Amino acid sequence: MNSKSTYRTVEALSTGMYKEKGSKFIANVVPCYSEEEAKVFLEEWRKQHHQARHVCYAYRFGLYQDVFRANDDGEPNNSAGAPILGQIQSFDLSNVLIGVIRYFGGTKLGVGGLINAYRSAAKEALELATIIEKEVFEWIKLEFNYTDMPSIMSFIKQHNLQTSQQHFELNCELVLALPLAKKENIKQELADFSSLEMSLLGTY
Repeated sequence: MNSKSTYRTVEALSTGMYKEKGSKFIANVVPCYSEEEAKVFLEEWRKQHHQARHVCYAYRFGLYQDVFRANDDGEPNNSAGAPILGQIQSFDLSNVLIGVIRYFGGTKLGVGGLINAYRSAAKEALELATIIEKEVFEWIKLEFNYTDMPSIMSFIKQHNLQTSQQHFELNCELVLALPLAKKENIKQELADFSSLEMSLLGTY
């Protein structure tokens, strides 16, 4: 498998719409990195559109685009999730979720009509999105004692490392992004901090 250091994804939420015979299909595409995160987005969209008949979706994750799923949410098999996933593949994206919310207009569209509608809504959302090339990092979780916090934060600043999800209490936690070319050296230096424990979250 060739080594990769970047992937294509969307920069932020983008929305597209398609209408057919009274039915309205609203497509949301967002950057997303895990099934757990996707569940949060989908639940939020279901609450926002509680009168909608279906919220169908597809996602694809991972540096090598090898984690993916399509869901028809009660529509006929492969009439919704598969065409949505097809658009993610067509735009060569990873770490994205597309959800398409359908408001039923009273007229059945048939399987062919549904495939076209879900594909068209997803395609419009992607065409309106800003697609970016993102550098890949190895993400690790650090857990350490509060007394080590100043020196660890100084180390992170010195190496100009990206952090997220910081919690500084008696026991401190933060998530750290390691550039792939430097990750082994940085982890070796971090291992010198006596109270620090590292766990791997993934590469994305």
